[in-house]
Amino acid sequence: MKRQTKIGLAVAAMLAASGAVGTYVAVSTAPERAPTIKLGDGKEGPVGMAWIPGNEFLMGNDHEMSQPNERPAHKVRVSGFWMDVHDVTNAQFRRFVEATGYVTTAERKPRWEDLRAQLPPGTPRPDDSRLQAGAMVFVGTETEVSLRDYSRWWRFVPGADWRHPAGSGSNIDGKEDHPVVQVSYQDAQAYAKWAGKRLPTEAEWEFAARGGLEQATYSWGNELLPQGKPMASIWDTRQPQPFPVVKDEKVQVGTTPLSSFSPNGYGLYDMAGNVWQWTADWYRADAFKVQAQYRHTPQDPAGPANSFDPDNGGTPVSAPKRVTRGGSFLCSDTASATAPARGAARILSILCRISAFGRSWRRSNGRRPRPCRAAVPAAEHPLRHRAG
Repeated sequence: MKRQTKIGLAVAAMLAASGAVGTYVAVSTAPERAPTIKLGDGKEGPVGMAWIPGNEFLMGNDHEMSQPNERPAHKVRVSGFWMDVHDVTNAQFRRFVEATGYVTTAERKPRWEDLRAQLPPGTPRPDDSRLQAGAMVFVGTETEVSLRDYSRWWRFVPGADWRHPAGSGSNIDGKEDHPVVQVSYQDAQAYAKWAGKRLPTEAEWEFAARGGLEQATYSWGNELLPQGKPMASIWDTRQPQPFPVVKDEKVQVGTTPLSSFSPNGYGLYDMAGNVWQWTADWYRADAFKVQAQYRHTPQDPAGPANSFDPDNGGTPVSAPKRVTRGGSFLCSDTASATAPARGAARILSILCRISAFGRSWRRSNGRRPRPCRAAVPAAEHPLRHRAG
């Protein structure tokens, strides 16, 4: 799966219990036996979560479409865990906020100390009047533009948050079953803790997203549109409007309700498309190269100890960033400024304004919290949790 370095992409949050999709080294082959979907019923496993059996797999990929930070494909082993079957919804996140009084990152006035760590050295401090609560929003363009400058279709909008994804004039009425967006990594962590869950590691996420398919291009196989059937909420390249043009009001751009498309082999929905998903890992551009050099196959890797990104313009190479996976409704199978919907795609998100969460398995069994799925918005980001 491809990693990306854009800020403000859509991301969904997922929690897991003990998870990622990608484009891989060789021709993908299905396992000898399809995985069995095991859903929790409250007695054997938490309700709303699916059992991910764990195993050894090839993480990352060497596909011709892969980016440097996705390479090389390398062996990793993960233990079994439970994971939310879908991203955290607006309704679920609302219950969390009502129960705790939590205020998300996007609803708070930014602190200069936090912003300075993500800006080029020597950047002057702006006037306090310019430090406003808000979030990045996808606004699109009226004509085709170069995809080298994502500021053409992304804009910081004061007042944008999980209740008002596109700004103060928007709302989530009637979207209770859509993934929550405009939540940050910290928001996702807060939700997960409240739910008794945790975010999945990047390795757990990728293993879960593959759904039992070794090195498949997508979480459902190698064809983007098997028998012409859409399998995920992504940018439709068959329509006349090229990304990021949105002048035709008949073409709807945004999140879709949960379970709008078929689940993968483990029973997980939206592991590709709709919204990007938070993982627990720090982002390092060289993480896969380092991991591939280990003498022994890594078991349950927890990710790098810090961030490292030498490829993101004037941003300090050590600026704090976390990995998001899964793609969003702005992604496609062609080159785009948002990273394709391929399973191996990775992106990194600066600790800015995004979203995340999930439900929990509260049975006390002495084990660490299960992973959940949390999301980050494409101007709206959702999340998924994991339990373990």
